[in-house]
Amino acid sequence: MALASAEQLSFAYPGSAEPALRDVSTRLAPGQVVSVLGPSGSGKSTLLRAFAGLVPHFHGGSFSGRVEAAGLDTRSNGPARLAGTVATLFQDPEDQVVFTRVLNEVAFGLENLGTAPGKIEQRALDALASVGAEHLSGRLVTELSGGELQRVCLAGTLALEPRLLLLDEPTSQLDPPGAEALVELACTLARERGTAVLISEQRPALPLELCDRVLFLERGRLVFDGSAASGRDWLAEHHPAFVATESEARPRIEPGEVVARLDDVSFAYEDHLLVLDGASLSLGRGEIVALVGPNGCGKTTLAKLAAGLLDPLAGRVERRGRATYLSQDAGRYVVRERADEEVEVGVGGDSRSAARALASVGLAGYEERHPRDLSSGERERLALAAVLAPVPDLLVLDEPTRGVDPERKLELARLLRSEAGRRATLVVTHDRLFAASVADRIVSLAFEREAVHA
Repeated sequence: MALASAEQLSFAYPGSAEPALRDVSTRLAPGQVVSVLGPSGSGKSTLLRAFAGLVPHFHGGSFSGRVEAAGLDTRSNGPARLAGTVATLFQDPEDQVVFTRVLNEVAFGLENLGTAPGKIEQRALDALASVGAEHLSGRLVTELSGGELQRVCLAGTLALEPRLLLLDEPTSQLDPPGAEALVELACTLARERGTAVLISEQRPALPLELCDRVLFLERGRLVFDGSAASGRDWLAEHHPAFVATESEARPRIEPGEVVARLDDVSFAYEDHLLVLDGASLSLGRGEIVALVGPNGCGKTTLAKLAAGLLDPLAGRVERRGRATYLSQDAGRYVVRERADEEVEVGVGGDSRSAARALASVGLAGYEERHPRDLSSGERERLALAAVLAPVPDLLVLDEPTRGVDPERKLELARLLRSEAGRRATLVVTHDRLFAASVADRIVSLAFEREAVHA
């Protein structure tokens, strides 16, 4: 018997000319882990939101077909009625947070469900421990790294002990060990509790290895629904980038003049936790440097120091020319009503430069689209166009592959390589395959706060 099902589901967001989902039918069984894959904008997040009742109750739009979760028809049972039975981790954890302290944030959902007060704190602590984040319980949410925040939001989801768990890009900001632990935890929940788990993921190697089934969406249509083994074979034939395990061979470029140099820099935020202590890094024109390391080790902080967005407590930062910075939650900083206008902000309204930048990231024809109507991956590419358009001397990209499908990652790597000679490029990433495909040099920032060159 299916725990959740969609029958001939079609949906279009308000004002959208194209449906996000087209005649999708599938069933999710108890204890089953299902990986849903597809290009950016193919409807993956919309499918998860339909199972959560957010489509159409929260988003509005045009809905047809039928969706059931745990025996409840979502047309007559919205998200509030499904809460506790269905739990969702959204792909933008920044938009999921309510409280300022971590423990309060994880406990919030339990309080809403009427959990006995004496049990709330322990369940919240247990959930944090299950995702390796118990040490964060007393921290300020605003001072967490992106990966740490993602773990906290996941803990809040797991604390509810749902029957249907919906994970939308759950590893997008997690380091490799954290990503592996998360997917293994989802599989454990499925086996031990009978939870049905639906994972939308753009780093598909691990989910493909551990899941039971694969769904693949293209332009809102479900074009594949089968076992994990047959899914891997189908992907190898039709979308080989989704199962690639090696990067493309390419020539390396020797760096030229030093564009940015950080010497023995230290930094602490308002909670007085020393995030960086004596870190050093040099970035030369023509080279691409990938900055990797565990969640919370200071990668984003180092990137912001390099770009001039933060001033060090100690040490020195030198920079030549103009720097632009792509944040890891770029979709939150949209300031214009059209995609082309968003890019024009950084180039003084130059529409030609904006059009070229949009085309370079695969968004030609999107000029008139509202940024909020784009998928998460498309918004990420829009933000990338905005920081490329000014032709900076230093380009800093913080998790640029977040929400971006494997085929687009290959295109992004080729774009950055083709333009590498113009600038120095620093890429903060947890995507090991992308780092290997794009970087001349990989720098690992460890918790000891030393930059170790690999």
